[in-house]
Amino acid sequence: MRRPPIPGLVLADGWLAPFERDIRGRLRLFDAKREGICRRWGSLAAFADGCRRMGFNRDPRTDEWVYREWAPGARGLWLIGDFNGWDRSAHPMQPTATGVWELRLPAAALQHGQRVKVHVVGADLQHRDRIPAWIRYTEQNPDNFDYCGLIWEPAKPYAWRYPRWNPAKLGTPFIYEAHVGMSGEEPRIHSYREFADKVLPRVHALGYNLVQLMAVQEHPYYGSFGYHVSSFFAPCNRFGTPEDLKYLIDTAHGLGIGVLLDVVHSHAVKNMAEGLNDFDGSGGQYFKAGERDSRHPDWDSCLFDYGRDQVLEFLLSNLRWWLEEYRFDGFRFDGVTSMLYIHHGHEPFTELGCYYNTQVNPDAITYLQLATTLVHELCPGAYLIAEDMSGMPGLCRPVDEGGFGFTHRLAMGLPDYWIKLLKEKKDEEWSVGDMWYTLINRRYGEPNIAYAESHDQALVGDKTIAFRLMDAEMYTHMSCESHSLIIDRGIALHKMIRLATLAAGGEGWLNFMGNEFGHPEWIDFPREGNGNSYQYCRRQWSLVDNELLRYRHLNAFDAAMVQLAAARELLDAPPAQPLNMDESNRVMAFCRAGLLFVFNWNGEAAIPDYRLPAPQAGNWRIVLDSDDPSFGGFGRQDHRVIHGTDADGQLALYLLPRTVLVLEACR
Repeated sequence: MRRPPIPGLVLADGWLAPFERDIRGRLRLFDAKREGICRRWGSLAAFADGCRRMGFNRDPRTDEWVYREWAPGARGLWLIGDFNGWDRSAHPMQPTATGVWELRLPAAALQHGQRVKVHVVGADLQHRDRIPAWIRYTEQNPDNFDYCGLIWEPAKPYAWRYPRWNPAKLGTPFIYEAHVGMSGEEPRIHSYREFADKVLPRVHALGYNLVQLMAVQEHPYYGSFGYHVSSFFAPCNRFGTPEDLKYLIDTAHGLGIGVLLDVVHSHAVKNMAEGLNDFDGSGGQYFKAGERDSRHPDWDSCLFDYGRDQVLEFLLSNLRWWLEEYRFDGFRFDGVTSMLYIHHGHEPFTELGCYYNTQVNPDAITYLQLATTLVHELCPGAYLIAEDMSGMPGLCRPVDEGGFGFTHRLAMGLPDYWIKLLKEKKDEEWSVGDMWYTLINRRYGEPNIAYAESHDQALVGDKTIAFRLMDAEMYTHMSCESHSLIIDRGIALHKMIRLATLAAGGEGWLNFMGNEFGHPEWIDFPREGNGNSYQYCRRQWSLVDNELLRYRHLNAFDAAMVQLAAARELLDAPPAQPLNMDESNRVMAFCRAGLLFVFNWNGEAAIPDYRLPAPQAGNWRIVLDSDDPSFGGFGRQDHRVIHGTDADGQLALYLLPRTVLVLEACR
């Protein structure tokens, strides 16, 4: 296609003008790859329909089973399983000129639920039994932990109760990040259906409109949080069957909640027994070859070779599969920074040239552009969220402008800032100006998902905001009848930090499961070091359900702030505008979407008749008060009072210590 003289990304940001050539180069690579795909396959969507060609499918004409596997370097492949008594010589596959091996079997040869593997004699002459790369469901033997692929063709496929919808109708993303396995109270692995029936109603009551599911793609090690994927097309068997996952998504849609898949295309588990590593014995295939390029230096995992068409077919087909087979409403792409740079984010990003030098991976950029283009074509309105800490320009701009096509990026600097602040300084030393600068410092025109903490801050070795603020006192003084200055301070600051981040930090909001009510303790997956215990790998909902404990106050505040933000379309509005940044009194005031936010970070004393400029003259009333008793406060504000501006357009407010007021103009 013919491109405009100057890429839209440069027109939108003049600072990128020196890198116009690089941006044009990226567009040329994308155009060339897409045009080549379309010439061969007819369309990008047809190219990404690999699930209908690869793995196990039925021939629509004869009803025969057709099994195909890409293994260009292999010397031989044999299908083995329950159907042939695991005979490694009974069913050889035939190679084609494209490196794809094929086997046809009678319609009745394979039955639903049968176990299968493929025996591969690799280029290295090693004999290995492997899980088929495109397998759609797996099973793990509880006795020896051995994985097998399963033929999955239930007699009664899942019957969807709700029609497919356009996720764009959800509007501003209020995301509830969740892990199904640890979503219940009991110290065990919980299921898709339990999550659907017990957790989704909580999410709906809080006002969140999206659930972001972690650890759905099959992974052999539970403690990896789902980030070392082995079978990319198979939902994790620990939580239930494919039909159970569909039930979860269907139930969410019935509640008006969309579901995002936390998709991992940045790397893959290095395990050979369960995963794709060295599948054909050539030392590469799906992944980069060579010691330096093949492994991630931090994650000890395999790095995809995005320059190979077969890898693109695999990954793009993976996105299409989850969108169409399971009706996900979009994706959160994990590890985008690692994908974008050869150094995987290990070098500082000090100036714009860092985004356009030889350390940038052009093949990964092309893949991401193809991925977002495909998803937008298949599912208009889908959410595409990038986990990138580098600040790559154009990540959330259209591909046609020279961007990457994501709808949002995670504002990863915000949780880092809050945790650093809590670690290093007493709140009496916090700078209002520093807080404000951090909250508003982002690449405007590219929507951000703000969050104060995610699963990263909840893992063992770190602490959530609530646990950092209150620590051991949470075990003894969270009773509504108990008195503790530490708990009072912690609850107050927990509410303020989260509301400040939501209101000023971005164009969307994310919360990790349980953090809305200050879930105590950390997450520690069962492992050898803790005696394979599930003690800390669960969510204690009984704490927030207990009327005698103060967790319910934090939960109520979270619901109130999310529902207010949604009702007032707060995060769709232009960025927050400062009204007063008072370092001496430690007051931060700003406006957004017609709402006035006034934070008093001072923990010592109330400030009577505090004067600050109002966004507009007239009368104002309180619509949210963190000191409300229902939120664990002390009810010291009279919400019946109408606050009017004076002749100078200023308001006089009574500011209580460690509280936030949200006001709106009276109509």
